[in-house]
Amino acid sequence: MIKNKKRLWTNILFVILSLLVLILLTVFLLEPNSLSFLKNKPGGTSSSSEMTSSQATELPLPQVSSKDWELILVNRDHPTDLVPPSLTKLETVEVDSRIAQAAKEFLEAVRQIEPAEELISGYRSKESQAELYNEAIAAGEAEGLSHEEAEAEVRKQIQVPGASEHQTGLALDISPAAGQSDELAAKISLLAPDYGFVLRYPKDKSEITGVDFENWHYRYVGKESARYMQAHNLVLEEYLARLQAAGR
Repeated sequence: MIKNKKRLWTNILFVILSLLVLILLTVFLLEPNSLSFLKNKPGGTSSSSEMTSSQATELPLPQVSSKDWELILVNRDHPTDLVPPSLTKLETVEVDSRIAQAAKEFLEAVRQIEPAEELISGYRSKESQAELYNEAIAAGEAEGLSHEEAEAEVRKQIQVPGASEHQTGLALDISPAAGQSDELAAKISLLAPDYGFVLRYPKDKSEITGVDFENWHYRYVGKESARYMQAHNLVLEEYLARLQAAGR
């Protein structure tokens, strides 16, 4: 009698388990994505480069202020005499000490993609910017352009003294010495937000930034802001306008 009862319960459990397996297989065949929870680790997070488009657009506006030091806007309409509070040497350039570790880690990650990547430029004083700006104009004039024509061409890629982000110590120019392909730059721009950086002058935003596409120029804005900007395809000018509209 006892053996029969045990056999009965064993048969019942087998039937229940078989039904559960059958139900799971049926659900999976009808809707494969319905079992995606089995692949995801509870509490896991995605980097910006792994985030799906739907996840990205759901990112809330970061709890930051448009007046935070890392979000300072410097361009022709917003020139500055700012000097970083302190500078740190990073290989051949200097950067604002507050971003030195992030810049170091970003460069290491970039070199995992292309070992030939170099830091071309970091902090530049207003005086150094003036020298660079004037030399570029002189080179244009030497090629037969008038002063006005040469200056107009130079302004597309070199900011006037006082209007360069390099003066903040928050900008980096990263490229192989031989130049950077757009394909390589695209890979770098995807991982940049994970270190707090954004491609500052993208191809489709020149009318807003006032600067032609530069696939080597990165700007530190902090991880939260960088991820939000990338997810919503915003340049700094647009992002600051959004923060200000939200009273931040």
